[in-house]
Amino acid sequence: MRVLLIGANGYVGRFVADRLLADPAVQLTALGRGDDADVRFDLASGSPGALTRFLDAVHPQVVVNCAGATRGGARELTRHNTVAVATVCEALRRSGCGARLVQIGCGAEYGPSQPGSSTAEDAVPRPGGPYGVSKLAATELVLGSGLDAVVLRVFSPAGPGTPAGSPLGRLAEAMRRAMQSGDGELKLGGLGAQRDFVDVRDVARAVHAASLSAAQGVINIGSGRAVRLRDAAAVLARVAGYGGALHELDGPPGGHFRPSIGHPRADADHAVPVAYPYPDGCGTWQQADVRTARDRLGWRPRINLEESLADIWMEAACRI
Repeated sequence: MRVLLIGANGYVGRFVADRLLADPAVQLTALGRGDDADVRFDLASGSPGALTRFLDAVHPQVVVNCAGATRGGARELTRHNTVAVATVCEALRRSGCGARLVQIGCGAEYGPSQPGSSTAEDAVPRPGGPYGVSKLAATELVLGSGLDAVVLRVFSPAGPGTPAGSPLGRLAEAMRRAMQSGDGELKLGGLGAQRDFVDVRDVARAVHAASLSAAQGVINIGSGRAVRLRDAAAVLARVAGYGGALHELDGPPGGHFRPSIGHPRADADHAVPVAYPYPDGCGTWQQADVRTARDRLGWRPRINLEESLADIWMEAACRI
């Protein structure tokens, strides 16, 4: 099976590449902006015609798109998450390769959920920020393209390679600094949020399964269980061997400021405006309904959060 992987040097893309390369039946070609890509191409600025010519030459049977941006302003997010996907869809429509498209979406497309609920694929998306909006627009482009396509809405990926700017990445870095300085007290903000964490290696397994399946539409990829960040912090402290006290510093109800998720702070001057207490736009709660992934892909998460956190800590500890 000839697979073209876009965004192989990104957080999710690296593990997807490893998973696909482990399948002897897969012939993998990586396309991206980095020097380590087999073919260099910038989806945000490249033309559909140029990509079509490449598709016709390589003739992949599956195209996996892991490329995108998680940070930046609305214009940058739209360019890398929406315009780029429009380029992929148009190139595939023009090409004679007939490839299946596996698009990596995001749980942020749904926006905030009712605490205690599980979000299924038929929920009406109401993204709470520009990132979720840009990813939802990409999903709509894929679903309306007429292509053989599936969108995997990945909730909160965790595990090795977790970006330092993510909530769990910030938690690990704050704990590393506390241990390095011998600080017996760690003050963290925003730990009341609950997220559905799924190991990035399980995400890669889902991508592999989706590449081989005939499933179309949207499929949630998550653990099916929301975890409070303060509980994740406690597990991380146990894994790290940190014996100090964890103090949560959330702003008072109705106040003008709240700390961002997992952000260490010493006083109120480091708080962020209440308009953006949750950078992913998902509010206090997110939990995926993952029954569709089980039924249509034969996929279930295998790696628990403690193992994911242990791998996150192993990488953070190497920076001591």
